[in-house]
Amino acid sequence: MRSSFPLALFATLLLTVACGGEKKAADQTTAAGAPAPAALPTTAEPAPGGKIIEILATTDDKGNYFSPSKIEAHVGDVLRFKLVTGVHNVDFLPDSNPGKTGLPPVSPFLQLPGQTQDYLLNFGTGKFYFQCDPHALLGMKGTLEVEK
Repeated sequence: MRSSFPLALFATLLLTVACGGEKKAADQTTAAGAPAPAALPTTAEPAPGGKIIEILATTDDKGNYFSPSKIEAHVGDVLRFKLVTGVHNVDFLPDSNPGKTGLPPVSPFLQLPGQTQDYLLNFGTGKFYFQCDPHALLGMKGTLEVEK
């Protein structure tokens, strides 16, 4: 009879590394050399005449996804990302938004159901791509089209 102790030890180590380990200081960089996520205000007010557009971040039996994942908005609107389940962030990657400047920094991870992260749309017009970094390969991506 073989012992399952080595397997249990490996699983414990894997979970420790994947689910926490050490926290980074705010001034450190990520493994890819990008700046660590900035702490952003969790709420923002739309500009006069603007609106709040809520995007749900969810993990369930359908997968990991933003709903809606295709958004049409105007300068001055606010995107409010709201966590339903799971642990998610929002990243407007510079290399996936070529020629765009003033993109917002990577959001902190939303970890508690109902937690929100707002973005005031003041970083230009056009089409933008965003994703949840740990779930992008699983399809957690979105597009934003901002008009004047």
